Amino acid sequence: MNEQKYLMKALLPIVVLLGAVGAAWAMIELRPGMLPQADKSTRPMVEIVRVKPQTVRLNVMSQGVVTPREEIDLIAEVSGKIVELHPALVSGGYFEAGDLLVMIDPRDYDFAIVAAQANIAEAKRVLINEKALAEQAQSEWLALGQGEASDLALRKPQLAEAEAKLSAAEADLAKAKLNRGRCELRAPFSGRVLSKQAGRGQYLSAGSAVARIYANDVAEIRLPIGIDQLALLDLPRNNRSKHRWPNVTLRAEVGGRLQHWQGRIVRSEAALDGSSGQLFLVAQVDRPEWEGPGRAPLLSGLFVQAEIEGVTREKVFTLPPAALNSLQQVKVVNGERRLEFRKIEVLRHETDRVIVRAGLHAGESVVISEMPMPVAGMQVVITNTQAVENP
Repeated sequence: MNEQKYLMKALLPIVVLLGAVGAAWAMIELRPGMLPQADKSTRPMVEIVRVKPQTVRLNVMSQGVVTPREEIDLIAEVSGKIVELHPALVSGGYFEAGDLLVMIDPRDYDFAIVAAQANIAEAKRVLINEKALAEQAQSEWLALGQGEASDLALRKPQLAEAEAKLSAAEADLAKAKLNRGRCELRAPFSGRVLSKQAGRGQYLSAGSAVARIYANDVAEIRLPIGIDQLALLDLPRNNRSKHRWPNVTLRAEVGGRLQHWQGRIVRSEAALDGSSGQLFLVAQVDRPEWEGPGRAPLLSGLFVQAEIEGVTREKVFTLPPAALNSLQQVKVVNGERRLEFRKIEVLRHETDRVIVRAGLHAGESVVISEMPMPVAGMQVVITNTQAVENP
């Protein structure tokens, strides 16, 4: 019995070794002559776009707040009680250029005109009398005097004083009429009332504000532009140039609907903004409060997005943003349906597209779909074959 156990222990390693050798031999002899090729269905499926050169306008985006072209305080130039107000002199009221907005009690200034007219009459009487006395003195000197007469003997100083007093009286009358005219505060332009600070019967001192008004014929919007964006705009060299300024489209949501207004850049400000380093362009929109079919009024204080007409660039390519990776590369599919990674030069990134300056050629196929693990040289299956000339 012990001999059998000893024999089994001695033969067991040999049996195991022979089994391993047999299994290895079977694996070698029975292996296939060639590994199966990857099935076409296992290749990555991609969508492509066939690029072609285009001419693209590079508009510049900005934003700003609508402001009136002119906004001023209506100031009383003379003192007095308000005796009349224009019905439209309320917040939001409309008025036309030349409308009488405020009337200050003019009676004190009418009295001043009458007094000035009386002073003129008195000054004229004195002047006439002095002229007569001067002529009489001249005649007497010619008849009785000897040598050259002095100015005092000929009453020349008295005559000059009378003439000066008449001029002063006439100036007082002109001033009295001017103050009388200042009792009427008329609108210098057509517009609206922003706020009112005085009412009928209120006494005003000279320099008191009656209301704040603004012109509504033209609206202005200050649009900040970065220095790097100026190359994309065809701007005149100075504000006095007759060169055409670019158009601008304004957008804002009003009443739940996206509204558009057309305007034009009219000038640039004199210096860069000290805090941001940007240059402000000023856009104008005519008749901002006109309301028509599909157009809401462009109200003062509204925040708007602006798209400024830019320059055009020829022979550039446009791609969806998804076609570009973080290394500024695109995946190009060559004639063998294999991937190539291509470094490109981007002219501009936009929300819905990337504009490529260089790195692509007309007719090349660029992958625009996501790929989990793209590898250069791998074969792909194109799903949108209609985008390819030779599918």
